[in-house]
Amino acid sequence: MSANAENAGDTGNTVRYECRVDVEAVTAIDMHVHLEVDGHGHVSMPEDIMEASSKYFKAEERTPSIDRIGEIYREQKMAAVVFTVDASTQMDHAPNSIDDLVAGCARNNDVLIPFGSVDPRKGPAALVEARRQADVLGVRGFKFHPSVQGFDPSDEQFRPLWAELEQIGLPCIFHTGQNGMGAGLPGGRGIKLKYSNPLLLDEVAADHPNLPIIMAHPSVPWQDEANSIATHKANVYIDLSGWSPKYFPESLVRQSNNVLSRKVLFGTDFPLITAEKWMKAFADLPLKDEVRPLILKENAVRLLGLGSTSGSTPGARDA
Repeated sequence: MSANAENAGDTGNTVRYECRVDVEAVTAIDMHVHLEVDGHGHVSMPEDIMEASSKYFKAEERTPSIDRIGEIYREQKMAAVVFTVDASTQMDHAPNSIDDLVAGCARNNDVLIPFGSVDPRKGPAALVEARRQADVLGVRGFKFHPSVQGFDPSDEQFRPLWAELEQIGLPCIFHTGQNGMGAGLPGGRGIKLKYSNPLLLDEVAADHPNLPIIMAHPSVPWQDEANSIATHKANVYIDLSGWSPKYFPESLVRQSNNVLSRKVLFGTDFPLITAEKWMKAFADLPLKDEVRPLILKENAVRLLGLGSTSGSTPGARDA
């Protein structure tokens, strides 16, 4: 049994995820949804961080269950990528069970898609766990939060992990930019924003060209850097989560209409931001009619290998 499973009290009844999302039946794919509580009632972050982030985002429902998330997205005729973050070294807090998350997504595999998570600071054990999550559990990607996990993605010591993930061939989401976790707490709860500078991912993307990288969120205060990286590197994308579209940097909106139209992905940061509120603000953006479906669904379908679309994605697995 993995350390991740042991921390969450997994019983050993492994469930492997098989995707059953009908891309013709959903109107959008939300690439950024957090599961903040697992089936054992364990929350993903320390209590003070949970409370501070709820206040920062004015979140109404902070810890919906995986089945409740499935219900919400099914009602909205959307699919969603769901994950947690293993920050056990930095936060000194046991991670949520990835096995439990995958089992929940398997119960709701018509709308939910699981991403895994490993703590890069655990060294070789992180490589073993990443391989287990991909090969045994069937996760469809991985989520990293460099600031919360306390690591520099460009540091030499993490190259073996990126090489392993490149070989696995699944997309990886990295938090970039401003951070709601620890916001308003003394010292930001020790969370360092510098690790979420997207330029740290440029080196990773260059050295691992077959590793699909998703830079999560408008990368304020480094939006121009993120735009440049996504334009320059074929294997780098941007998800639009964590901000209401009405606050998106103008340069991001402008380039989403043009050179980044096939590199930008719909994402909310649910439960901190709901799809309903995000979509309402998105409707007011000055985007071309032909760009909207790319952002909302088609780019994600291609990146996740969920159906037949024009073009291909380096390393993306077929469903």
